Amino acid sequence: MPDRVSPARCGAFQALLRVEAEDAFASDTIHTDSLFAAMSERDRALAQEITLGCLRWQGAIDAMLADVARRPVGGLDREVRIALRMGCYQMRYLDRIPDRAAVSESVELVKTSGKRSAAGFVNAVLRTLPQRAEEKVELERAHPQWLLDRWTECFDRETVAGILRANQTPPRTYLRLNTQYPLEETLEQLGEEGVETEATELAHARLLVRGKPMVTSCWRDGRVRIQDLSSQMIVPLLNLSREHRFLDLCAAPGGKTAQALEIIGTSSRTVAADRHLHRLRVLGQLAATPVKKVALDATAPLPFRTKFDRILVDVPCSGTGTLARNPEIKWRLIPQDLKDLTLKQKSILNGALDSLEFSGVLVYSSCSLEPEENQGVVQAVLDERTEFRVDAYLERVPGRDPGDGFFACRFVRRRDS
Repeated sequence: MPDRVSPARCGAFQALLRVEAEDAFASDTIHTDSLFAAMSERDRALAQEITLGCLRWQGAIDAMLADVARRPVGGLDREVRIALRMGCYQMRYLDRIPDRAAVSESVELVKTSGKRSAAGFVNAVLRTLPQRAEEKVELERAHPQWLLDRWTECFDRETVAGILRANQTPPRTYLRLNTQYPLEETLEQLGEEGVETEATELAHARLLVRGKPMVTSCWRDGRVRIQDLSSQMIVPLLNLSREHRFLDLCAAPGGKTAQALEIIGTSSRTVAADRHLHRLRVLGQLAATPVKKVALDATAPLPFRTKFDRILVDVPCSGTGTLARNPEIKWRLIPQDLKDLTLKQKSILNGALDSLEFSGVLVYSSCSLEPEENQGVVQAVLDERTEFRVDAYLERVPGRDPGDGFFACRFVRRRDS
């Protein structure tokens, strides 16, 4: 890109292109793309703001653009569509960006991406944008109608309103303080390195208030890592102890595995499994304690000859509880995906139960808000596997509860089975 386009807008443009063209996740692109790595901290923050903001408000942005363009935005060339969304987001959602800068750089992005003939169109549309609609309409437009309809059926009006607002708000960062180190000592060290936190309902989960934990000695020493508050509530349901044979069946990216290993410690009894070998390699970097890693398809019969005392089944899911941090999900997901995921989740859960020791505990969890993936899967399996019962549930809903949306329940064998 030429000097007439700022590094921040170049980075956001490339990230949004990858999200659309490659089904990439914006957060992954932001943290791994060389364009972002080469930016100043200020430019990187603006690029991230534009990238995630465009995705969060895409439906509302497209409605504004279509009002002026007199055609659906989805029918435009990808480069033109993304440049328009970026310009619109900066002009209507960011107060500190001058309109002239948003317009001129969006026009330049179109020119330099090989769509020079659309430059006049982009300029004209952005210069005649309507104002934003009232909040309720904006929030609803920022979500696919089919998802909005589902949530309206599943939750009361106040809860739905909270979900919509939470999805459009940048998520807060939570830290996991390793229980293998004294809590107060870790907090003191973090404070000395400029990291301020607040307590949460979990003793070792802290809300990040200010500072950069990833550049501290606590981070390097494995005393602290980033893990969502709701995510940290799953492992305690297992009631783990050091002598347990533990299987984390869908382990990557490894936050819950690392949390479990705080309790189990060094143990050849721990197995972390995932379908993709490259995701298990990342897991090895996150979990400082040695753990046996196995690449497998969890929908197929599991290859283990031994039974496990504790099994965590954090299933692949729609991710609708994480839309604040992964807003692209809502524009990719279609109703058929839920049906496909439900079949996969039932298969994974059934296979895991087959590998559970008679007196063992299995925790099923997802970061979905959809009942088919949560209560629906659980009830369907319980109807078939009458030797099991559920003795604990956890449900976290964005807007109502801090952190991501999560569902979890604990399977145990009936005493009379």
